[in-house]
Amino acid sequence: MKEMSSAMPGGQQPQKHYGITSAISLAPPREIDHQYTKKLCDAMKPFGVFEDEEELNHRLAVLGKLNNFVKEWISEISELKNLPPSAISCVGGKIFTFGSYRLGVHTKGADIDALCVAPRHVERSDFFSSFFEKFKQHEEIKDLRAVEDAFVPVIKFKFDGIEIDLLFARLALQSIPDNLDLRGDSILRNLDIRCIRSLNGCRVTDEILYLVPNKENFRLTLRAIKLWAKRRGIYSNMLGFLGGVSWAMLVARTCQLYPNAVAATLVHKFFLVFSKW
Repeated sequence: MKEMSSAMPGGQQPQKHYGITSAISLAPPREIDHQYTKKLCDAMKPFGVFEDEEELNHRLAVLGKLNNFVKEWISEISELKNLPPSAISCVGGKIFTFGSYRLGVHTKGADIDALCVAPRHVERSDFFSSFFEKFKQHEEIKDLRAVEDAFVPVIKFKFDGIEIDLLFARLALQSIPDNLDLRGDSILRNLDIRCIRSLNGCRVTDEILYLVPNKENFRLTLRAIKLWAKRRGIYSNMLGFLGGVSWAMLVARTCQLYPNAVAATLVHKFFLVFSKW
């Protein structure tokens, strides 16, 4: 799903288009399309697809605490490994989110997929030993369990009532700045396969968001398609159907083909495009 520009005759500014082909229609939305989009939102509300402000703020607060916890742990590990104090003070560490939460389409009570990114001197074994032990002492952490031998190793827990699946990736960097961007391929150099797998979720999610023309239209459309798929029992890669990322990619492609359309139109076009694919 590349972002491209097509040349215009007569030296005009190129018309940017998203994906490997140009758009099917650049038509702007009509007033009736906005009305249908509002009706679509109203129809979805009873199914708990939108979080209220309080729940949203609670998630943000929990992720903020988790981020601080990770930085504190990385500082402690750095001290144990005899890093100089000047290095310890700027060693960093960061929590990234991915999946439905990062895409902005999570439902009420949904879990959060997160990734702990650490600098090169912090080992995966540290994450599953000292980090896990430090977590055990935290009063807000419940149902803590580690799945170290999974295809993508993970620590699962509830933090102040919110379920979180936390992955780990160690980058070949001396420190992890707060403004780190995971999209560049250069960060994959010299990493082991488990770290690359752990980074995949964040990288794919960020790439999808980068490649859609309008994020809000994409999110609302994806919420509608996900609800439709779940209600019909066809939302699950575990059972051989499409999972969250696959549905997101299909909706993202529809958004690229109709870059100016609003959600109600995009839902209609989604079924039009993929019924004839």
